[in-house]
Order: sequence, then structure tokens, then C-alpha cells
Amino acid sequence: MPTAINDGVELRYETGGDGPTVAFCNEVGYGAWLWGWQHGALAGPYEALVADLRGTGRSDAPDGPYDVATLVADLEAVLADHGARRVHLVGAGLGGMVALEHAREHGRARSVTLLGSALSGDAVDGGMLDVMGGRGPESLSPCFSEEFFRSQREVIAGIEKWRDEEDAGESAREAQTAAMLGYDCPAPYEIDPPALVCHGTDDPVVGPDAGRDLATALPGARFESLPGRHLAFVESSRVANDAVAAFVEEHAGRGEA
Repeated sequence: MPTAINDGVELRYETGGDGPTVAFCNEVGYGAWLWGWQHGALAGPYEALVADLRGTGRSDAPDGPYDVATLVADLEAVLADHGARRVHLVGAGLGGMVALEHAREHGRARSVTLLGSALSGDAVDGGMLDVMGGRGPESLSPCFSEEFFRSQREVIAGIEKWRDEEDAGESAREAQTAAMLGYDCPAPYEIDPPALVCHGTDDPVVGPDAGRDLATALPGARFESLPGRHLAFVESSRVANDAVAAFVEEHAGRGEA
């Protein structure tokens, strides 16, 4: 597994597929398992890059709290280490905030896809984040509908196993939570790359209105509702994958990796 370094912190990442790079940015606490559904849909025509946030998976876990600016610097270190000149950024929750700020500060982003994210930590329900930090099926209740729990029991069991193996520990998760809740996007009109904002219709962590506000604030962004809760892009992965793949294809710029 390749390793990038930012200010002495080792950051692990993986790539798969061949073509323009799509870089995935994780939600608070969650490991690379989060992108299993999108990775399979995009790796092939694109190169899929998944990095472990500091504190998650095999990346180092320095003491917190963290902030979005630090996580942006981490992402830039990963992309520079990999040699990715231009990328399509896909971020969920906290990862969406990181993608937004990276697109503002660096010139690599061809497009930005934001899943269950917001312009400010004020739009995030901290209590729901705390629930997500637990273990067992109840910790996934903010993420999936009751119907998904009933019909996809094996998937839920698999997610619980992957969480035990890949998710951040308690202290690192708290540090990542602080980064999400402390974020405030100062000037969204400065974020130039085309943006796709996808949001679960029943998201209790970041309400759908926050997603619509995000899309309205970004120049030329489009908004798409997904059936489900905070991880609607997993629950409604077929719909989400079609939307994300079409959006990336629209802005692929295949002449440049």
C-alpha cells in the first residue's frame, strides 16, 4: 500500500483501475469500505484512489483535534505522492468538506461530487454523529432506512465486520468529528469546478435542506436526491453510481491523467 507523508504523518492509500483519477474522501470515522459500491462502478474506465484519513485504517493517528485545512493538506500530499495532475473528487460528509476546500486551494479538481455534505458544521447533527461512532446495528440507524436493514441483512453484517477492521478508533474519530463540526465554507462562489450534490431524502445527520443550500451556493452545481438516509449512496448505489459516473464522464478530460 503506497504511503504519502504530510508533516510527519504517514497516510496510506490504494488505487485501482486505469484512466482519469477519481479520488474518494471519507466520512467521519469510516474506513475505505465506505467506497466499495462506487469503487466497483468506476474503477476500470477510471483510476479509483481511496485514502485513509489520518486516524483511520492504516494511516497514522496523531493526537487531535483535527481541522479541515489539515485534512486538505493530507489529501494534497496523497495526490502529489501519486503524481495525479488532475482529479475528480468524491467526498461524503466530512470528506465532502475536504473536497470543497481542496478544490478552492489547489488546481487539481476537474469536478467535485458531494454526498451528504454541507457548507458548515452548523448544519450537522452532532448527536447523530455520536450514534454513528458506536458499534452494532443501532450505530448504522442514521445511515440506512429500516427497509434496507430488513432486506439487506448480509450487507449490514458485512459492514459491521469491515467497520471493526478499518474504522477510526475513538480518539481519532472524535478528532475527525471536531473537524466536521468546526468547518465553515467562507466563499463557496470561489469554488470553480463543476459540482454534483447528492443527498439522501431522509438524512438525519445532514438534513436535505443543507444539501440544497450547498448546491445553490456553488456556481453551476446540480442537486440530486437519493432514496435513503445519510449513506444513501450505498443504499441506493445503483442510482448514485449512474449519477456519479455520468457526471464524471461529462467532465472527464481524458487527455490528462
